[in-house]
Amino acid sequence: MMFLEAKQVVKKYANHLALDYVNMEVPENSIYGLLGPNGAGKTTLIRIINQITGPDSGEILLNGQALRADDVSRIGYLPEERGLYKKMKVGEQAIYLARMKGLTRNDAIKKLRYWFEKFEIQPWWDKKVEELSKGMQQKIQFVVTVLHNPKLLIFDEPFSGFDPINANLLKQEIIKLKEEGATILFSTHNMGSVEELCDHITLINKSKTILNGPIDTIRQSYKDNLVKLEFAGDSNLIRQQLSNDFQVENIEKTNGHHTAYVKMLNNASINQLLYSVIDDVKIYGLHEVLPTMNDIFIKVVEHSNQTGK
Repeated sequence: MMFLEAKQVVKKYANHLALDYVNMEVPENSIYGLLGPNGAGKTTLIRIINQITGPDSGEILLNGQALRADDVSRIGYLPEERGLYKKMKVGEQAIYLARMKGLTRNDAIKKLRYWFEKFEIQPWWDKKVEELSKGMQQKIQFVVTVLHNPKLLIFDEPFSGFDPINANLLKQEIIKLKEEGATILFSTHNMGSVEELCDHITLINKSKTILNGPIDTIRQSYKDNLVKLEFAGDSNLIRQQLSNDFQVENIEKTNGHHTAYVKMLNNASINQLLYSVIDDVKIYGLHEVLPTMNDIFIKVVEHSNQTGK
């Protein structure tokens, strides 16, 4: 079931077309990546979903129904540009933001204590926001974003400014939120995080949707018939024994054995490759090489820029 849908969404600002008939289908209980270069239109789409602004045409559906004003209570939004009040105390501000989401003061304090203990930030309760590091402030904003248990969570560059340990902590919490039933829209430039967390993606470039679908399907569709062969023995034998159905791209030597990257031609199979070399070298591993999301992002965006599609 599609929990969130953007259908033919158009948005213009003066002479700038921010979104040009953009479509997106986010399955329920998934982590969905919204990707694109700077200025592609991602933030505009997120602002429309949050009803900060409205589309010129097209529509947003939440759980199959047109977005309503009261749906904002079912959404948690962590924007890229953080917005805490610098002079307010952390606890006071967290309670204030929680109450804006409909929680009573007592419920807010109870839930905040749970999260502050989990993130080990209890000592900062009575500190002013301006006394906190950027990473600590982001923890606070993450907490108030998820506190009211929204069904839809929107994270825009949630790991910005985090060290690897805290970034990993946040990733684990995002995965747990999905396991508990949340649907998560996740915007980032970090393609490693996309591969690690996302089930599906939509890629926007110059206001248009240029790629969408499940991560695994996309990576399979952009593969280049390349395999990685790890072996011990004479690397020259690899080149000599392979037929014209195989092209050795590169051979590296690491940790006492070799790694060959071999491109398969003419519909050749991995079994054929294995049969060609198994009598001459000792095989440690053989597997297909899929392109990274970073490689696909660059390839698709550059093609879009060249063709205008």
